[in-house]
Order: sequence, then C-alpha cells, then structure tokens
Amino acid sequence: MPYLGSEDVVKELKKALCNPHVQADRLRYRNVIQRVIRHMTQGLDMSGVFMEMVKASATVDIVQKKLVYLYMCTYAPLKPDLALLAINTLCKDCSDPNPMVRGLALRSMCSLRMPKLDQWGQAEVLNFLLRYQPRSEEELFDILNLLDSFLKSSSPGVVMGATKLFLILAKKFPHVQTDVLVQVKGPLLAACSSESRELCFAALCHVRQILHSLPGHFSSHYKKFFCSYSEPHYIKLQKVEVLCELVNDENVQQVLEELRGYCTDVSADFAQAAIFAIGGIARTYTDQCVQILTELLGLRQEHITTVVVQTFRDLVWLCPQCTEAVCQALPGCEENIQDSEGKQALIWLLGVHGERIPNAPYVLEDFVENVKSETFPAVKMELLTALLRLFLSRPAECQDMLGRLLHYCIEEEKDMAVRDRGLFYYRLLLAGIDEVKRILCSPKSDPSLGLLEDQAERPVNSWASDFNTLVPVYGKARWATISKYQWAERRGPELPNTASFATPGPLIPEESKETVQELPDSEALMLVPSCQLTAEYFEKTWFSLKVAHQQVFPWRGAVHPDTLQMALQVVNIQTIAMSRAGAHPWKAYLGAQDDTGCLFLTELLLEPESSEMQISVKQNEPRTETLNSFISVLETVLGTIGDIKS
Repeated sequence: MPYLGSEDVVKELKKALCNPHVQADRLRYRNVIQRVIRHMTQGLDMSGVFMEMVKASATVDIVQKKLVYLYMCTYAPLKPDLALLAINTLCKDCSDPNPMVRGLALRSMCSLRMPKLDQWGQAEVLNFLLRYQPRSEEELFDILNLLDSFLKSSSPGVVMGATKLFLILAKKFPHVQTDVLVQVKGPLLAACSSESRELCFAALCHVRQILHSLPGHFSSHYKKFFCSYSEPHYIKLQKVEVLCELVNDENVQQVLEELRGYCTDVSADFAQAAIFAIGGIARTYTDQCVQILTELLGLRQEHITTVVVQTFRDLVWLCPQCTEAVCQALPGCEENIQDSEGKQALIWLLGVHGERIPNAPYVLEDFVENVKSETFPAVKMELLTALLRLFLSRPAECQDMLGRLLHYCIEEEKDMAVRDRGLFYYRLLLAGIDEVKRILCSPKSDPSLGLLEDQAERPVNSWASDFNTLVPVYGKARWATISKYQWAERRGPELPNTASFATPGPLIPEESKETVQELPDSEALMLVPSCQLTAEYFEKTWFSLKVAHQQVFPWRGAVHPDTLQMALQVVNIQTIAMSRAGAHPWKAYLGAQDDTGCLFLTELLLEPESSEMQISVKQNEPRTETLNSFISVLETVLGTIGDIKS
C-alpha cells in the first residue's frame, strides 16, 4: 500500500531529476536516483518519473546505470505503454563499447517480463535475443521453455520471431527444430488465409521454405491453399507452387481437379502457371496428368495450347513412358500456336518423335512454306534440326522440303546464326548419312534428369537464418542484389537481413559521407551476423593457427575505439577485445565468419608514434579468394574511419 503523501514525493523527486544543477553534480544526481529506488522498494508508485529515469541512463557511471536498469525493469512490465522506452534504451546500451555496459543491458533485457510488453515490443526483444549465445545446454533448454508460449501468440510477428529464435538456438537439435515447425503450422496456415495480402504472401513464401526441409509438412491441409477468385495474381501463383509440393496418393485427384479449373482462368498468365504445375505433377502421376493436358488441347485456345505443348516436350524427355499418349494428342494443335516458345516445342516434338506422328512431315512443310515470314531465328534453327532428324527416319517425305529449307537458309537468310546452322547441316550431309546419324541421333529422353531437378531435402540450418526476413520473399540472390544497392544508396546503416538492432544516430557524420567507399560485392563474401566468438575460444584458436596474411595500413593519430567498433559491427565483424583510446601500443582483436563457416581472426596493432597500423589475419580454412575479400572489407572500414577521423 503506497504511503501517504506519495504524490508530493514523486513531484519533489521529478523536480530534482530535471534540475540541471543536480544533473551537473554526479553524486547529487546519483543520490536522487537512489531515493527513487528506495521509495520504490517501500511501495510508493514511482512510475511518474519514468521519463526522467530513462534520461538518467545516459551516463558512464556504472552504478547509476544499474540503479536505472533496476527501475526500468520493475516498471516496464507494469506500464506497457512505457515498456518501449525501456527496450530502446537497453538496445542502445547494448552497442556501448564498454563490455560491462553491454553485459548489464543484455541481462536487464532478458529480465523483462515479455508477456507484459505489446506485440511490437515482444518481437523486438525476440529479434534482439538472436545475438545471445547460451553458455550451456541446460541454459539453452531453459530459454526454449520460456519461449514456448510465444509460439501461440495471436501476433504473426511474435510467432515468426519466436520460431526463428527456436531454430537458431536449437541448431544442434534437429528434432527440436522439427517439433517447433509442427507447432507453428496452425499460425502459418491462419496467416496464409489472412485478409492482409502482404501477410498472406509472406506466409506462403515461408511455407515453401519449410517444405524444402519437411516435404508434405502441410499435406493434410492442402485445401487451405486452394485459390479464391478474388485473390491477387501473385498470391494465386504462390498457392499453386505450394499445392505442387503437397501432392500425395491421397489428395492427387482433388489437387489435379482444382488445378484443372485454374487452367481456364480469365488470366492467361495464371492459367499457364496452372498448366505448368500439372506438368510438374505429371513426373510422378503421369497418366492422370497427360489425360487432363490432352483434354485441354481440345479447347483450342492459343495460350492454353502453347503451354500444353511446351509441357509435353519436357514431359516426354523426363518420362518416356508417356511418349505414345503425347504423340497421339499432337495432331491438329499446330493450328492454335502462334508464339515462338510454342512453335519451338511443337517442332522439336515433330522432329524427335515424328516417326510416331503420321502428319509430322506435312506440319513441318507448312512451317517451311512460311519460313520467310517467320520473325524468330530460334524457330528457324529448331526447324532445321527437326527436319534433318525427321529426314533420317522418313527420307522420301522430307527430302524435297529439306533441300528448299537449306537453300533458303544459306542463300537468303539474313540472320547469321541461322545461316551458319544451315551451312553446317549442308556440309554434314555431304559427309554422309552415317555421319549425320552419329551426330544427330542422340537419346530422345533422359529420365535421370528428373532426379537432378528434384531438390533433395535441405537441413533446417541451411535456411534458419533467413527465416522471418525478406529472403524467402525475394530469394537469396535477388535480395543480395537489392541489399547491395540499398547499401550503396544509404552508405551507413547496418546491412539488411541481420538480427541486430539499429545503432543510435548516424554512424558517419553527414559532412563526411562523401568520403565513404562502397563495400565490396556482397556476393563474393557474406559475413554472418550470428557469429559470436568468446574470448576464450578466440584465444585458443588464435594460438593454434598460422598467420595467413600480414600487411600494414596507413594511419594518422590515435584510434577512436567506439567509432571503429560500431563500423565493424555494420559489416558483421565482431570485436573480441580492444584497447582504450590513447593506449600505447594500441591493439584490437576481431572475429568474423562467412556463410560457409570459414573463420577470420584478426589482430590490429598500432605502435606509439607510428603512421602505420599492422594487420594480421588468421584463417581456419585456407581459402585465398575469401581471405582477399575479407581483407578488402576490413580495409574499407579502416579507410573510412581513418578518413572521418582525420
């Protein structure tokens, strides 16, 4: 029960905390803060001075910080509207160059009772905790037990954040990762049906990512991925991709019927995507799919016929058992094909399997008659190859038209690629039919390619760090390109797709931004943000490795450790230990790891009155290319900070 007169006490303390004369006197300021803590422990409601206490955390006095953190961790759970201030303050101090301050902020962050925070605050804390490395297996499972309730949150952001934290922390326990993905199946399915199109699309992309490691994980819920008429095109395409990966013996008929309905959609692009999806399923369920595709040819619609023929071409190459059915379905479809891709697919089929198609020579003759008006060189080259192949099995029907086509391509064709192809085949014929057969009579199918195209199940750890980022949405390669251009435009904020928090304020002053160089191509070297080396591990590894690279780097004046450390953090290079400003000699030990697991351990040494900084790098795997890329990144950081400092 609060004491009488508590309002007056709060007003008095608030006035004292705002007094600039008190703030200027370190001891008086600390005494006022101690009075706040004392009244708080006695039962007085001190939440009225929350803002003033947050401001008091901006100090180098460790004792004062401890008192303020105690206050914030006490009132943040009770005052959700004030909790965000506490989180932002703690995040800021977690980037402090003083390791004691960082450790204190981290411990205080972990002591916050997250259920009292709002959804944004919970997601931020979960994201921040990705940087923490449990010290033992017991501590790991204690953390996982505490996080279990957040997998059932009503907020998709909290669920995704908790899931990623589970996957990262349990990287050595695949069965735990699988259990977590089973638990979040419900929230993900709900997100896939969300009215928010952005949330629905992101959830579908993450479902596809999970299916890379757990095929059929959502098979029992395949109907959740049926498309609605009112859904936008990009969501429909994602759902079709998911459906293809969920097909099994129990649901194949229902899925194929659903996809068949999409094939006549008013959107030609979506209809074609559905046809290609049926073609993908046909590699496993050939007979059902070929029957549906054959029926679609009967619709005699150009955009449908074109894609069906392309699908047939790919299918007979991977599944030779369906060749007879495809050959029976082809006659008559040439009347409804106008685009280049469809023509090439049909011509290829007529050339390779023309001996099974009665009217194959006559269809090719129509293409030869109209070759002068054909605008696509690729169609002409495909026609040359197909007609020469068919000539080998049906010479009497093809000899005349082959001569006419070769004459046109050699004497009249303006495209050099087509002309060269025609000359090559003419000279090949002069060498004899046996030579033509030796070169052109290659296999008509290769079922083994289907196995190569089927992606093997990938371990969860191969994509866990990309979970709950934009990588599943854009793809790793495209997101790397986008990130590179964003870096070039902004020149200063932290790299995208990291689990760290933003540093307070600009790292590089506005007046010095023109001196900043762009970092090297991120595709050459990708340093991971999750690498957290302990000082003991660094020391042990350092003495066990030989120096892989040594050089000197021009340097003027003293080193500013805080600026350098923040710059290194931007490029995911961890500071293990660093001398204080003005130390002689000045040293720093750094650690980093790329996405392949290669470690880079670095020593920076600046001797008194020296104009050169000595750089020594050790590598746990001898990789010259990645070592050079790492040196380039390090030189860029040192050069940038050196220019700013000077």
